[in-house]
Amino acid sequence: MKILFYTGKGGVGKSTMAASAAWQLSQKSRVLIVSLDPAHNLGDIFCVRLNGREKRMNDRLLLREVDLHKLSRDYLEREIGVLTRTYSYLQALNLDRYFSVLKYSPGIEEYALLTSIEETIRREKDFDFIIFDTPPTGLTLRFLALPQITITWIDRLAQIRRQILDKRHTIQKIRGPASEEEKKQEVKLAFDEKDDAVLKRLMSLKQNYESLTGILQGPDCGVVLVFNPDMLSLRESERLVEGLRDINLPLRLLIQNKVTEENRSIAGQVVAELRKMVGDIPLLQVALSAQLACGLDSKLYDIPEDLMAPLDWRR
Repeated sequence: MKILFYTGKGGVGKSTMAASAAWQLSQKSRVLIVSLDPAHNLGDIFCVRLNGREKRMNDRLLLREVDLHKLSRDYLEREIGVLTRTYSYLQALNLDRYFSVLKYSPGIEEYALLTSIEETIRREKDFDFIIFDTPPTGLTLRFLALPQITITWIDRLAQIRRQILDKRHTIQKIRGPASEEEKKQEVKLAFDEKDDAVLKRLMSLKQNYESLTGILQGPDCGVVLVFNPDMLSLRESERLVEGLRDINLPLRLLIQNKVTEENRSIAGQVVAELRKMVGDIPLLQVALSAQLACGLDSKLYDIPEDLMAPLDWRR
C-alpha cells in the first residue's frame, strides 16, 4: 500500500490535485482519499455531499471527510478515560476539574488528526493507495512531526516514572511489612515496572509512534507539494521543504498548479528557486483548469495531466 500526503499553501489547489490523482489511480487501483482539511473541498470537487462522512464514487474509489471537531472530542474523551482508569487511586484529588480544561490544551487537534491517520493506515488494508488531503502547511507540519516529538517526551516520562517506582520500592523496604489490617485499608501501588499501568501505557504509546514514524519515513510513503507560480507560494513551499527535512519525511513530487502562458515566466523563476532546495525531485506543471477559469464546477477532478507518472508508483 502506498501513502501520499498532498500539502501546500492554502488556495494553491492541493485538494484538486489530490482528488485528481485519486481519480486517475482509481481507474486501475483501489484508492481511499481522506480530507483532513477543516475547510473541506473534497465533496465539492466530486459534486457530492460528504458532511464529515464517506461515500463510494465507484468500485475502486472511496471518499472520506474527517470531522475535526468530532475527532478532537472523541480523542479527548478516550484519553480522559485512559487517564481516569490509570490514576483511579487519585480520585480523591478531584481530577475531573483538571480533565475538563484539557479540551483547551494546545495540540489536541494535531493529536486527534495524527490518531485518525494512524487508525486509517492500520485498518484500511484493502486499498492500494491512501491519499490524504492535508490542512495548510503549518498544521500539517505540526501533526506530522508529532510522532517523533512524542517519542522524545515518552522516553523522558518513562525515566521519571522509573524513578518514582524506585522510590516506592525504597519506601516499602524502610517501612517494613504491613499488618493484615493495614493491607485491607491501603491502596495497592505497583513497585515493579512490569506491574505499573502508567509505564505499560507509555511503552505501548512509544511502540505505536515508532511504528507510525517508520511508515511515514518509509519507501511507500511520501509528500506531494503543491504550489502556484507566485512568490508567496514559493516562500511557503520553502518553509515546508525545510520542515520536511527536519522531521525526515520524504518529498516525492512537486506540482506547480495554475500555470498559464501569462505567468510562465514567474513560474520558471519559482521552479528555479525551489530547485536550489530540492534538487532533482520530480516536478510536474499543471495548466490552469478551464473549468476553474470559467467558474464551472463539473469534473474538476478530471484533468489531462498524468499526476502519477513522475512518481512511478503505478500498480
